[in-house]
Amino acid sequence: KEMRNKSSLLVLLEKMTVIYNDISVDKNAGRLECFGWLLVIISLLFIALTFPITLFMCVKIVKEYERAVIFRLGRIADRKPKGPGLFFVLPCTDNFVKVDLRTVSFDIPPQEILTKDSVTVSVDGVVYFRIHCPISAVANVSNAHSSTRLLAQTTLRNVLGTKNLSELLSDREGISVSMQEALDEATDSWGIKVERVEIKDVKLPQQLQRAMAAEAEASREARAKIIAAEGEMNASRALKEAALVIDEAPSALQLRYLQTLNSIAAEKNSTIIFPLPIDMMQSFMQKK
Repeated sequence: KEMRNKSSLLVLLEKMTVIYNDISVDKNAGRLECFGWLLVIISLLFIALTFPITLFMCVKIVKEYERAVIFRLGRIADRKPKGPGLFFVLPCTDNFVKVDLRTVSFDIPPQEILTKDSVTVSVDGVVYFRIHCPISAVANVSNAHSSTRLLAQTTLRNVLGTKNLSELLSDREGISVSMQEALDEATDSWGIKVERVEIKDVKLPQQLQRAMAAEAEASREARAKIIAAEGEMNASRALKEAALVIDEAPSALQLRYLQTLNSIAAEKNSTIIFPLPIDMMQSFMQKK
């Protein structure tokens, strides 16, 4: 137990040391050294001497949906983006990058995917994302948009490779949610928020399409036969109950004859019906 406690304390101390080093690096990341401050002072003197000509070089504007990440002598100034509106840069020491914060969409090109049950399908989709941290999108990845597109393609193949064909066709919403979570987790360090992922189309081989169509037709015919058999069974039960009722009241059969004649006469056809009472046939049936 003492050894375990010592090892856990050592691990905790190492983690605290790493966190402290990261914090100290972050604090010193935007600071300038003596030579850097000297260049900044020279740049300010140059602006003062050439005022107001350099004013057009110092004043920049970014729109409401944009942010500017300023690099001063290669380091990010103030550790936060500028904008929207007016901001000032030093013409000799500062450089800035504009970042668009609007939601961007792109199509995932069709991907040939082998499903879990060894079926080859072609799947494409759409991804909607936006940049929520401009500094991470500029400093942590060279091209955030291109990297997100490539990652979406590999994520689509990896996620769908673990699904069966039936799951791929019936559970598109669940697959979209799992892809959105995987992409959002992977791109969080790039300052990107994946808002939505949609599966557009799933293309199957022609042989598989014909086989699935034949299977669906066979299942529909089987259901139709089952429904017809259930209807015949219910009709036979109803006829049995009607026969029992007529047997208890023989006059009901004559009323049924009259109802049949009435329905035939309403159709205005040339059919002539001569009703033959069953009582006349009972004597012949008894002789037999």
